[in-house]
Formats: sequence, structure tokens, C-alpha cells
Amino acid sequence: MIRVLIADDHPVVRRGLRRILEDEKDMEVAGEAQNAQQVLDLANRKECDVLVLDIELPGRSGLDALKELKKSLPKLPVLVLSIHPAEQFAVRVLRAGAVGYLTKESAPEELVKAIRKVYGGGKYISALVADELASELGWGTGKSPHATLSDREFEVLQMIASGKAVSRIAKELSFSVKTISTYRARILAKMGMKTNAELTHYAIENKLV
Repeated sequence: MIRVLIADDHPVVRRGLRRILEDEKDMEVAGEAQNAQQVLDLANRKECDVLVLDIELPGRSGLDALKELKKSLPKLPVLVLSIHPAEQFAVRVLRAGAVGYLTKESAPEELVKAIRKVYGGGKYISALVADELASELGWGTGKSPHATLSDREFEVLQMIASGKAVSRIAKELSFSVKTISTYRARILAKMGMKTNAELTHYAIENKLV
């Protein structure tokens, strides 16, 4: 029996995932989490074989949770299920330790197939993601501006593009306003931009928010 832990902040999504898994004779839901801290607590407390993780969670991001889990539970396969297009996020989460990436537009059958594959020790990536990985290995060729950002800078970019003030971002990430301002300055410099409006336009155009 494959014991699956579900992590998503939307009750409707969690309920839908539970129904999909409960229809499979070889799968069961080991638990449900709605934020990063719950993910960490449940993964370390309950016996589970695969974690299905949304990277956009309230408070600490799913990406943060993924990195921490890779330290405490390095052998736990993490399959990221996200609303964002694979070409924008998959390489980043795979580098952070995930073994697969699916969008929420995927068919239930594909999710089940992906869970079985990562449970068996494999990785689950689409042909599109494979192409992105190959492109990333050729550092500097056709690299998108946001791909040069660190994971934390990328997270701050998303929050700025979502209209959040520096003070609110600092509070949510438990950093000082000065630290977030420094991140903002680095982001602008790396991406060759000058204003939040430019960052927001870029993020929307590239489906980062």
C-alpha cells in the first residue's frame, strides 16, 4: 500500500486528491496538511511513502518545506503539484530535491501514474521539463532573467508582483524590512529593471504569479 501525504492550502483540492487516491486499491491518504509547518510535522510523525506538495502555501513556502524535508527525510519522494506552468517552476523544485512535477491541469490518471513511478524510485517529468533541464545545463544560453535568481529572491519577486509591500513581505518571511529591501535591490539588478511595476509586468507576462 502506497501511503500518500497531501499538502495543499485549498480544502477543495485536498478533497479532490483524496477521492482520486481512495479510488486506487494500492493507495491510501496518510494525512493532509494546509501549510508548510503542518507538512514538516506530519511527514516526520506519520509513516508516508510519497508527499504530494503544492509549492504555494501560506506563510513559509512549499519550496522552503521541501528543502527542510530533504534534510530530515532525504529518501521521501516529493511530487510537486502546482498551478504554475512546468516551464516556469519545474527546474527550480527539481533542483531543490523534488522527484517530479505536475500541474493541477493534469488528468487524475497522470497523477496516479506519477505517484507510482516516484514510489518505485523513478522521477516523473514531462518532455517539456526535460527540455528545460537540458537548457539549464547549457548555462547562459537562452536563460530567462528570473532563472538567475536564488530561490529566496524568486519568492520575494513573486510576493512583490502580487502587490505585497516590503513590510508585509518581511513579516510573512520573518525577515527585517532592510533584508527584504536588499533582496529587492538584488532582484532588480539581476533582472535589469528599476521599478516594482516592471517586475510585476514581467511576472504576469511570464506567468510567475
